[in-house]
Amino acid sequence: MPISSSRAVSPQEYEALLRRVSAAESTRTNMNRQLRAASEKNRKLVEALTHFKYEIERLRASLAQEIMPPLNSGIILAVSTGQRMTYAQAADDKSPAETEDYLDVQIGGRFMRIPLSPLLDRKNLAPGMTVLLNEQSEAVLSLGYESYGDVVTIREVLSPQKVLIDTASGAQQVARVSGELDVDSLRTGDAVTLDSRIRMVTGIVPASRSQELVLEEIPDISYEDIGGLGAQIEQIRDAVELPYLHPEIFERYHLAPPKGILLYGPPGNGKTMIAKAVANSLAARAAALNPGTNTRGYFLNIKGPELLDKFVGETERQIRDIFVAAREKAQAGHPVVVFFDEMESLFRTRGTGRSSDIETTIVPQLLAEIDGVESLQNVIVIGATNREDLIDAAVMRPGRLDLKIRINRPDASGATEIFGLYLTDDLPLDPHEVAKHGSAEATLAAMISAAVAQLYARTSANAYVAATLNQGINTADNSRLHEETLYRGDFVSGAVIRNIVDRAKKYAIKEHLSYTSSPPTGIAHEPRPEGITTRHLLEAVRAEFEDQVELPPLPDVEDALTVRGIRGRILSITPPHTATTP
Repeated sequence: MPISSSRAVSPQEYEALLRRVSAAESTRTNMNRQLRAASEKNRKLVEALTHFKYEIERLRASLAQEIMPPLNSGIILAVSTGQRMTYAQAADDKSPAETEDYLDVQIGGRFMRIPLSPLLDRKNLAPGMTVLLNEQSEAVLSLGYESYGDVVTIREVLSPQKVLIDTASGAQQVARVSGELDVDSLRTGDAVTLDSRIRMVTGIVPASRSQELVLEEIPDISYEDIGGLGAQIEQIRDAVELPYLHPEIFERYHLAPPKGILLYGPPGNGKTMIAKAVANSLAARAAALNPGTNTRGYFLNIKGPELLDKFVGETERQIRDIFVAAREKAQAGHPVVVFFDEMESLFRTRGTGRSSDIETTIVPQLLAEIDGVESLQNVIVIGATNREDLIDAAVMRPGRLDLKIRINRPDASGATEIFGLYLTDDLPLDPHEVAKHGSAEATLAAMISAAVAQLYARTSANAYVAATLNQGINTADNSRLHEETLYRGDFVSGAVIRNIVDRAKKYAIKEHLSYTSSPPTGIAHEPRPEGITTRHLLEAVRAEFEDQVELPPLPDVEDALTVRGIRGRILSITPPHTATTP
């Protein structure tokens, strides 16, 4: 039997153990009580959450019913500041409708002040928005902006909330500004939509044709691309570029730069190209004078017939828009060229209109823009016309179109230059001719010389028009009748030369393709034709004039006679071989 030994517990230790057991039992009892209390609280919380969930669903359904159709709509005119009423305001007899959240709206032509639903956040509302109203006339839903209405023009920005506009009828109105528009971005001449119900501008209309012209890029044409007009180009560069490059010298001499240039002469001789080259050169000069900046040039190519509008005042408005936009660009330091092509179609002599006298208002509009109070600094106006005699004299006087340059038809030397622009050494040339002349450059020079000689030959084969003139005062005096023969060289232009070169290229291509599809048989070692030859070029010269069925127009004949110093009343023009002298 094992022997066990244990130590006897003292009375003090036993009492301590009893106290510990009693404390643990008391702790357990307290924890049970707290657990039961927590369970009861949890049960009540679940009941409360269930009740609140039911209330939220009920409120949601109630609010949804408030915005169900049918609902009235209104357009916001103003939004309140959203401040709560203070005791001081209450003491001053202020009402909540004056101080707290509200909207000023127009409903069916009536002005109303209405409250906001909790569904709407005042911060997301702005004038011009459409809101829906429930039966209590409370705004419950926003539909955003509507950019529809009459097209009007901004005349002046009066304040962040008001602008002065020009309507289609010519009347001026003060209109509100929609919250969708940034007032700082509005400029004089901008086209905007007007909601006539609330007299508020609601949106910007895309740029009109005249405004889009302002954004036209500078043409990629330089003076080197123009042939046969060296003297005229020198005149233009002196008139346009010197005042821009050396303004301080012109100021010392009290000499104002020209406001405008008129390029006149027969068609097809480079008037439009010169205007584009001026814009290109000015842009390059501006960039060189202001390195590291975004200074650039603008070219406004205004085609006269496209600007005409059947509605009274529209053409004048577009002219005004053009100059407004040009001044804006010029004030930023950008040189601007305003080019009016076919100028006689817009600014015809007043009183000569057959169906209407539209020129009586268009011409003064241009004069007002050129001579107006607002400066045209950095803006040069260039006009081009084939009939300078039709342009109103007020437009032509010094101080408006100061410099008048005639762009003549090229002579033999000028034609050689123009041929050289289109016949270059990178074109395929006939190898036999290149071998004969020793180089491509010499071959081209020989080809051009042959073409120019054929064009300007004063031979019967080159006769083109016979003009019968009366050089006396009495048109019935047959003794003063005179017949003058004009030759092909009298009607050559840069456009004609380009057409001749294009014809020669087509002849060469056609011959090459014809040989490729059906080569000749029975000829040993027949070389395949390839490249332009002198034969192609001379054939193109012949075809350019002989294939023309119609005779040149009378203004071209008059111009050719004037250049040759011949005056008289033209009675008839006929082909040379059928011409007879009465």
